[in-house]
Amino acid sequence: MTGAAIAVVDADGMVVGWTQAAERLVGYSAAEVVGRPAAVMLPSAEDRAKASAFARRCRARGRWSGLAALRHRDGRRLDVSLRVSPLSGQDGRAQWLVSATGMATVSSWAANGSVLESLLTRAPIGIGVRDLQLRCTWVNDTMEVQDGIPREERLGRRLAEVLPGGESQGEAEACEGVMRRVLNSGTPAVDHPYRAWPPADRHREHAFSVSFFRIEDADGHALGVCIMSVDVTSRQRARERLAVLSEASTRIGSTLDVMRTGQELADLAVPLLADIVTVDLAESVPLGEEPLARLGPDAGRIPAFRRAGLASIRPGAPDAWWTRGETVFVPPTSPFLRVLSSGKSHLEPVIDTSPGTWFDHHPARAEKIRECGIHSWMIVPIHARGTVLGIAVFVRTEDPVPFEQDDLLLAEELVTRAALSLDNANRYTRERAAALALQRNLLPQHLTGGSAVEVASRYLPADLHYGAGGDWFDVIPLSGARVALVVGDVVGHGINAAATMGRLRTAVHTLADMDLPPDELLAHLDDLAIRLIEEDADAKDKEGIAAAVLGVTCLYAVYDPVTRRCTMARAGHPPPAIVDPHGHVTFPDLPAGTPLGLGMVPFESVELELPEGSVLAFYTDGLVESRDQDIDTGMHRLATALAHPRLPLEDLCSALLDTLPAAAPYDDVTLLLARTRTLSPDQVVSWDLPTDPAVVSTARSLALRQLTQWALQELVTTTELIVSELVTNAIRHGTGPIRLRLIRHQLLTCEVSDTSNSLPRLRHARTTDESGRGLFLIAQLSHRRGTRHTTDGKTVWAEQELPPGT
Repeated sequence: MTGAAIAVVDADGMVVGWTQAAERLVGYSAAEVVGRPAAVMLPSAEDRAKASAFARRCRARGRWSGLAALRHRDGRRLDVSLRVSPLSGQDGRAQWLVSATGMATVSSWAANGSVLESLLTRAPIGIGVRDLQLRCTWVNDTMEVQDGIPREERLGRRLAEVLPGGESQGEAEACEGVMRRVLNSGTPAVDHPYRAWPPADRHREHAFSVSFFRIEDADGHALGVCIMSVDVTSRQRARERLAVLSEASTRIGSTLDVMRTGQELADLAVPLLADIVTVDLAESVPLGEEPLARLGPDAGRIPAFRRAGLASIRPGAPDAWWTRGETVFVPPTSPFLRVLSSGKSHLEPVIDTSPGTWFDHHPARAEKIRECGIHSWMIVPIHARGTVLGIAVFVRTEDPVPFEQDDLLLAEELVTRAALSLDNANRYTRERAAALALQRNLLPQHLTGGSAVEVASRYLPADLHYGAGGDWFDVIPLSGARVALVVGDVVGHGINAAATMGRLRTAVHTLADMDLPPDELLAHLDDLAIRLIEEDADAKDKEGIAAAVLGVTCLYAVYDPVTRRCTMARAGHPPPAIVDPHGHVTFPDLPAGTPLGLGMVPFESVELELPEGSVLAFYTDGLVESRDQDIDTGMHRLATALAHPRLPLEDLCSALLDTLPAAAPYDDVTLLLARTRTLSPDQVVSWDLPTDPAVVSTARSLALRQLTQWALQELVTTTELIVSELVTNAIRHGTGPIRLRLIRHQLLTCEVSDTSNSLPRLRHARTTDESGRGLFLIAQLSHRRGTRHTTDGKTVWAEQELPPGT
């Protein structure tokens, strides 16, 4: 197959260009035809007569293609497929490019000129031809429509010469660089990205995929470059929307903070989709309350909203009515209210502020819109599970292109994703608020160490991601002016952990009332934890729900201000810190034990004697352990902060919390400080008594004399009766020596100890009984009474409130 014969004919019909392919097809050499009329190659005089009329039609139509006959140099007739296209030279003179292909070298369908016309001129892709100097020599209608450059401006010029400056100029220069590489190398360039701004859509960027290949003659010499362009704007925009949605999945909902989620939505949409974005949430949502039901057609009272998100292309967002965190009011009769009522989005490509619109009732808003250049907006409701969470508004000011339906679909998809995160955050906020409320109500509301210790405490819940946990602390008054100090930690967070903490704290109070030693109390608490675990396992099998019980740690200590001795035991809990009056900090060698609920090894108690004014620090691991520091580093930090024993305990608590890392803790922080006190010798008196019934009167006399010294004559009668009954019971039911002790602190305590392990039992004697009324009378006369075991027997005690003013 031979290549197409190419000739160039000027406006007068004279041949000014002739190729070797033309010589092979027609037989004339260039020397024989250049400078002569092209009509000499027509087969008959009749055809030559029609040549001038044919030339006029070509000028009128701008091009021509079809079948024609030529005369070969040897006189025979040649049937060819002829194509005539205009050329524009630098001198501005009109010329014609004539392409002829012998019918023997083309297929039957391609021989039809109308097919070629449709293939090139009416192809749905842009096609253009440029010469070796990259000047446009031919272009089809599609390319003219694509970039909006008229044919008369394009022909004979380079692309960079017909495009305006700025981004368009840069795109043109990049394209010409690709064309030169194709001309030089002969290697086609496929799918080169190209941007243009057509006159019909001057404000919106269009994307094209352009391919280039070199045009060569039969000998392989470059004649020019062909450009084929496909408009991929829709495909590009679809990819951009997918990219925005992909980014939304990582940037929206990074935390469980509803206010931050609202801001993340606004930050993502500016400037990718809008120039200004506001996100307003119903005021109940940030508070963790139930969201709004959808407003009915007759809205009545319109609820207030709070601005959770605000983003603008202008620094400081001067074009916003309210700043972040402020209360936002929905104007009646506005599109905002219709969106809240219907649950459907509102798209207004061009905002109408003319008279007769809802802006008549809100002229300040209309003025603000005109002042800031707001011309298009979308109002999208934020709702989930049939409830209204808020409303998002997307606005354009600098971008002159109005919002369209595709933009609304993208905005709705972004809001839907944000709504899911907001709903989860709202539900978590409600659950966390409930857990915090439950935990704070279960924790002691007022701590008092009585005459034994001065106390101060701090509780800092975990950050929003982890939520409230099950940490607790307690100060429990015991008999004989003693006090129990407790701190515990339930593994986990949330309502289950708080509820488990409440159950264990109640159990500790009950066991403390039994005056059990610390090791025995933890053993009973361990048994309770095991039972709770078994109950939770049953509940999980039946309902799929289980509370967090396994892994509870606890530290229990009893301090006696009379002896200055502190007995403590722990169940897998960090050891306490003890600060002596000189500021020396130690962590006692206390057997660690195992967490409650394991039932593996017995617990052990350790008894320490503390100087008056010592500070005991009880804490949970959230104070000394973090993701960035191990527990040893945290305990060293704790010891350093505690080495100031003369500070008021409240100030010392604050100083300790100030040493925490700046970030919110990932676990609850609990701190209980207790400064020890000692009862003076004149507040405690004791007597050893023989087991002789006659000693009862002596015991009453001793108590009377001591009360007189303490100026507590008002309590003489009741105290004599209590002493008489307690000593009589000890003589009658006990063995060995008897000890009577009176303690005057915030109460008056009367104690009688003996060596018997049998516990007295309160009875309700009948009228015919001769005994059994002693403990009943004591219970009626005293503020509190009880019995506790000792190492060598038991102690029965009764407390009375002191008279006012004593």
